[in-house]
Amino acid sequence: MAKKEFKIALIGNPNAGKSSVFNLLTGMHQKTGNFPGVTVDKKIGILEFENNNVTIIDFPGLYSLHTSSSEELIVTNVLLDKNNPNYPDAIVYVADVTTLEKHILLFTQIKDLGFPIIFALNMIDLVDARGISYDVEKLSKILESPVVDISCRAGGHHIDKLKTTIYNVLNQFNKKKSLKKFYRLNSLEQKIVNEIKPILATDNDYNALLTIHHCEKMDMLDPEIITKIQKIKTKYSFKSLPLQVEETMNRYNTFSGQIKKGIQIQGKDENVFTRKLDNILTHKTFGPIIFFSLMFVIFQAIFSWSSYPMDLIDGLFTHIHSFVEQNFPQSTFRDLINDGIIAGIGGMVIFIPQIAILFFLVSILEEIGYMARSVFMFDKIMQKFGLSGRSIVAFISSGACAIPAIMSTRTMSDWKERLITILVSPFISCSARIPVYTLLIGLVIPSKTFFGIINLQGLVFMGLYFLGIITALLSALILKKLIKAKSNSYLLLELPNYKMPVWRNVFYHVFNKVKSFVFEAGKIIVIISIVLWFLASYGPSSKMQLAEQNAIALAQKQNLSEAETNDLIASKKLEVSYAGHIGKLMEPGIEPLGFDWKIGIALLTSFAAREVFVGTMATIYSIGSTDDEMSIRERMRTERNGKTGELTFNLASGLSLLLFYVFAMQCMATLAVVKKETGTWKWPIIQFFFMTAIAYFSSLLVYQLMS
Repeated sequence: MAKKEFKIALIGNPNAGKSSVFNLLTGMHQKTGNFPGVTVDKKIGILEFENNNVTIIDFPGLYSLHTSSSEELIVTNVLLDKNNPNYPDAIVYVADVTTLEKHILLFTQIKDLGFPIIFALNMIDLVDARGISYDVEKLSKILESPVVDISCRAGGHHIDKLKTTIYNVLNQFNKKKSLKKFYRLNSLEQKIVNEIKPILATDNDYNALLTIHHCEKMDMLDPEIITKIQKIKTKYSFKSLPLQVEETMNRYNTFSGQIKKGIQIQGKDENVFTRKLDNILTHKTFGPIIFFSLMFVIFQAIFSWSSYPMDLIDGLFTHIHSFVEQNFPQSTFRDLINDGIIAGIGGMVIFIPQIAILFFLVSILEEIGYMARSVFMFDKIMQKFGLSGRSIVAFISSGACAIPAIMSTRTMSDWKERLITILVSPFISCSARIPVYTLLIGLVIPSKTFFGIINLQGLVFMGLYFLGIITALLSALILKKLIKAKSNSYLLLELPNYKMPVWRNVFYHVFNKVKSFVFEAGKIIVIISIVLWFLASYGPSSKMQLAEQNAIALAQKQNLSEAETNDLIASKKLEVSYAGHIGKLMEPGIEPLGFDWKIGIALLTSFAAREVFVGTMATIYSIGSTDDEMSIRERMRTERNGKTGELTFNLASGLSLLLFYVFAMQCMATLAVVKKETGTWKWPIIQFFFMTAIAYFSSLLVYQLMS
């Protein structure tokens, strides 16, 4: 018998624990994609049991189906459109038992759309400490939905019961649903709904009412239908905002009292601890000190904790390279595997420990509720630069990737403020820069420790991040004066109660970020490594032959050993290869920055993605040397400039290159998203040249002063 296919939407307010429930239901059977037509992420997973395949879709957190942001609009659009590929058969509504009343609005709105809903009463592990008692049966009768009390800690209390309830609801999927309405339309709403329902081909009053409110934002509606709805709204003098407020108050007034029949709080103030801690962590003086101290610890940990696993990975790939060299016959295929694929992959994989450590520590801060405090704490500071607290959300997101950071600006109501945030967010160092920073810092900054705990390399790493932040703020200040934003939006943010992290969530977050780095950036790195291997291994035949002859003659003159001769031949042939020609073409423009033609090749290829720089250098230096026992980092450390005889990667050139990567727009995907979000190529072009100019001249200044 064929398996049935169902879709379950996971919906709830922000900080209700949806991610924890999603992880428990789907385990490792999950992936991240995009909602159709937009660049907002969606997480989907598979729940398998009996004869059903259930796709779980984790929707963005929201408070109401009356949309005020792009994320809320996504949910509303999906729930109102039966033809949407993400339209669910049923809904698991996740609610926090400690703040249950605030969940009434969204739950009753979804219920009025006619969906079968399972009410997942989450965080019941906190009820004793908070003096809360609840009655599942009473709540189920009040809400007219099955209620399952769950906790995502200690292995997941009642998660199996939740799975069984999902199964039962889906089995009764085609049966007649409850017709009870949680909100009764007023006379004006009913008149206009009755007139519009035939146009929309729906028999659900609330579906029609939401469509009336938000028709202009709904892509699934034909322009003719939108025009008809607008004419009817004008005919009845339909004022959307006052009616939304009236509906919201009606739902709260009607059901707040009823909810209290199923849940009681015995007078304990669960927020006392949170308030006391917030008095310290968000203090105008101590708050920033604590924040920067935490950042200091994170960046120190990235270097200190990762050194051992990085050395193991480096050694592993060196042995793999030697094994292939010794056990496979000499051939073009062997060179491709060794110098193209293995070198490229090894140059990428070695940085997994540092990426994992960064996201592990940041995920813990998010889980305990601290990151929301940092957003709140810096709101006033951001406003002085023409930004707002919402810009901090973008800046923090940029620490992972500029693309979701730019997309997060959709919540800003003021277009010019949003534009400034979009233009400056890429200055914040993203995770793709981590491999570049760590490679270069390891080459040119000595591994010194002060007071037994302060690592010099970690200090420089942190300094690069703060340099990006300062540049973003100064650029915002300049753009504020040039673009002349007239008004600022305001930050609306819920500060969750502090809680111990759910380690399962931390693990999944780190796993997904590392997987994304390996498989998404990895695909680009491997492809470019193969192309680069070809460009670096081949060139005009006459020039390649002449380079080999000259190298042999020079080796004989200098009485070089066989290994040294082979190394010289490889180096000379690389210089006249197709890649060498490209690098030489770039060299006059980048030489004043302390960069040679090999670095020029890496700058060019890394425009696909910043982390490709490492794979490019690994490929180039793998081809340029025959010493299989020496790691790529060691080859780069001993590389000398052919013109000056100095180390290619010395303090001056290393800092120059680091500054270039702090400031330069080295990411095609980011430019594409900026174009999509601004609707024109004007701003990404301005952004690219602005950032490149800052990168070039700052690198030029540093190198010329230090060399």
